[in-house]
Amino acid sequence: MTEKHSSIIHEDGKTRCGWPTTDPFYVEYHDTDWGVPEYDSQKLFEKLILDGFQAGLSWITILRKRDNFRVAFDNFDPNIIARYDDDKLAALMQDAGIVRNKAKIKASVMNAQIFLDIEAKQGFDKYLWDYVDGKPIQNQPKSMSDVPTSTPIAEALSKDLKKRGFKFCGPTIVYAFMQAVGMVNDHMVDCYRHEECKKLAR
Repeated sequence: MTEKHSSIIHEDGKTRCGWPTTDPFYVEYHDTDWGVPEYDSQKLFEKLILDGFQAGLSWITILRKRDNFRVAFDNFDPNIIARYDDDKLAALMQDAGIVRNKAKIKASVMNAQIFLDIEAKQGFDKYLWDYVDGKPIQNQPKSMSDVPTSTPIAEALSKDLKKRGFKFCGPTIVYAFMQAVGMVNDHMVDCYRHEECKKLAR
């Protein structure tokens, strides 16, 4: 590859984005999940919460714990999380299968309450997708240097979420979330998933 982590040709002959390297677990996520347009409100909520937990950590760390998170957080059902009490929060702090960060765990409760408010008023999925006019932004990155860490849209979304009381949703986190849920297609232009994800857009 010409630039570190821009794209890699794998043993199966497919060219992929370079960031998952050749880690089978990470490659699987790249091939099946990352960049796929997601329109389900609860799944969008899950990914935004997990991206918040990523703050200060690597995404692979969160990804390897994702199944544990789903068990610990009642499959990310916001109706349940919004009612977590002190006993539940204490239990989560004892759960070695997740990231035991008190501020992030506590924030998930407030975030769930805000999610329910947005969902009731306009639909969380519509609220998010309206920021990109309902369709994924199709970028054409040829190298990782073409991929920003944030954009004006991510900054605007982050600002509005924070205004509503959402925690751990800075512009960088929000942009990583937008990439993950396919609101932007940031697969390298020579990655085989670039065109596949493009075709999955509504």
